[in-house]
Amino acid sequence: MKKYLFIAIALLIASCEKPILDSEDISSAKEANVILHMTQFEQTVFTRATTDITDLCTRLNVAIFDADGTKVKTVAQKDTDSNFGSVALTLTAGTYQLVVIAHCCDGSATITSTEKVTFPNNKVTDTFYYYGDLVVTDSQQSYDLTLTRAVAMFRLVLTDEEIPSNVARLKFYYTGGSSTFSPSAGYGCVNSKQTEYRTIAPGLSVFDIYTLPHTEEDVLTKLTVTALDANDNTVKERVFENVPVTRNQITRYTGSFFGNGGNGQSTDGTFRLTADPDWDSVNGYTF
Repeated sequence: MKKYLFIAIALLIASCEKPILDSEDISSAKEANVILHMTQFEQTVFTRATTDITDLCTRLNVAIFDADGTKVKTVAQKDTDSNFGSVALTLTAGTYQLVVIAHCCDGSATITSTEKVTFPNNKVTDTFYYYGDLVVTDSQQSYDLTLTRAVAMFRLVLTDEEIPSNVARLKFYYTGGSSTFSPSAGYGCVNSKQTEYRTIAPGLSVFDIYTLPHTEEDVLTKLTVTALDANDNTVKERVFENVPVTRNQITRYTGSFFGNGGNGQSTDGTFRLTADPDWDSVNGYTF
C-alpha cells in the first residue's frame, strides 16, 4: 500500500508542474545581468514629451539575436503581469541585437528575425518598437528604452445626424499597407490585404484602423468602407483610392458617410480636417 501511495503522490506532483517555455521571463532581477525598462515611447514634436508605454499597449514581446542572427532569448509579457514593462535577462558577455515590440493584439507577436515580425491573425493595432545593439558585460546593466511608433492610422469620423438603424458594423478592406514589420528597417515589409471590422454602438462615430507603411510616405492604394447589416448585407459603401499614410501620423476623414448631414455639415461627402495632438500630425482629405 505504501508503494502505491508514493506512486500516486509522485504522479500528482508531476501533473501540477508547468513546462518552462522559451517565451517565459524566468530570470529574477537579482540573478540577471541585463535589466530592460520599456516604459516610454518617442512622443510628437508638438508635445516634446514621453508617455508611459504601459498605458498604451497591453503586450510586450522581446527577442535577442546573437552576432550570427540566431535567436537566443525571447520574452512575452502582458499587462496583467506584475513586472509588465521591465524584463530581466541572463546573457553571456557579447554584442547582441535587441528587438522589442509593444502592441495591443489578442496574442503575442512572432519575432522571426530582425527583419520580420508578424501579429496574431495579421491584425495590426497601435504598435511601437525598439531595435538596436545590446552590449552585455559581466556586470549587471540597466537600460531605459524609448520606443518608436511603427504604424500609421486611418481615422473615419462620421458626422451624420444618425447612423441607419439596420447598420450593425463597418468593414474596412484595404490594400497597399503591410501587416508584417521589419524592425531593422522600421517599416512594413510585405504587401498585405487587410480587413478590419468595427461594431456600431450608440454614440460611436469615430473608427480607427492601422497599417504598417512601407516607406516614410506611403499610400493605401484602395480602401473600401462598407456599412453592413446584421446579415452582412451591404447598406452603404464608399471607396477611397491612393490614401496617403505616414508612420506616426493620422489620415483623418470627417464628414457625412450616409448623406444625411448633421452637426452643420453638408451632405456632399466633404471630409474636413481637425487636429489631434497625440500623434505627430493629422492629414485631412475629402471624398
